[in-house]
Amino acid sequence: MKYPFYSGDGNRKQYDLSLNLPTSARSQLLKPGNYIADSGLKDACNVALLLGQPLLVTGEPGTGKTQLAYSLAWELGLDEPLKFETKSTSIARELFYTYDALKRFQDVQSGAVSTKLLDYINYQALGLAILRTRNPEEVKDILPTEALHTKKVRSVVLIDEIDKAPRDFSNDLLNELELMYFRILELGNAKIAADQTLQPIVIITSNSEKDLPDAFLRRCIYYNIPFPKPERLAEIVANRLGINAGNSSPFLQAALNLFYSLRSPQSGLRKKPATAELLGWLIILRKFNSESENPLTKPEVVLITLSSLIKTAEDQEKAKKIVEQWIQERTKTT
Repeated sequence: MKYPFYSGDGNRKQYDLSLNLPTSARSQLLKPGNYIADSGLKDACNVALLLGQPLLVTGEPGTGKTQLAYSLAWELGLDEPLKFETKSTSIARELFYTYDALKRFQDVQSGAVSTKLLDYINYQALGLAILRTRNPEEVKDILPTEALHTKKVRSVVLIDEIDKAPRDFSNDLLNELELMYFRILELGNAKIAADQTLQPIVIITSNSEKDLPDAFLRRCIYYNIPFPKPERLAEIVANRLGINAGNSSPFLQAALNLFYSLRSPQSGLRKKPATAELLGWLIILRKFNSESENPLTKPEVVLITLSSLIKTAEDQEKAKKIVEQWIQERTKTT
């Protein structure tokens, strides 16, 4: 099936085979082997590993905070990170385990064959990582019936967007994060502590929408990922998308020039495009390369792809004017 896939004219198409849309090109962006950390971020990671402390990472959305955890796990030869997606309703206990009291009550009422309390406990990100540091024999009495745990391993834990949670969330994790343990209230307040030789590696991300408690910050190594400069961004694009980062790629040079114009203070955009939007935009623009060596020379091509770069109606109107002016200026100089 060829682009454009949707015509918007109400005419139904018939296909001999099932609808065959292209595989998402964005999957290439998520490969941990394509992640490049700046020198400051590398240093912060190594300090956190040396001290055995969580690494708290801030930065603009789309600067690679979440992907850092996957890159770290990949380079250290570990499994994919155990991810905790923070919600506005999250409580600290949920980082370690959840207990389905309602289902157990329903099963007891219905006379289910097994109502073993352990079978209603589900270990989550950091709780699972702590359990995995122990010998199977040591934790067999606190594992659900169908749980598989055959050997001790180290894990990477990603606590994503912690600033979404209520302030009590981070306050209630102080001792547990520092000493790497948790308790299970439903099992008589049983305590499970990590084997210190396999202590979980914890990466915490924040969009800085909410200040975190000072006591929490003291227990973390901290790094803010700065927005990359043009040379650095060209390197990221080259590594993620395989686009030549040198001066031999007029397409990339022009794309970055327009991208930074949209990000400039003079643009007046409320939500400036980030690295993630740039990469998605470049993927789309490359689809037009067969018709034009540099699709950015065609105003209509740039304008129809703005929806991947600019994410509010007000900003899109401003961006259209910026793009039109940018193309006019480039036309005068060529």
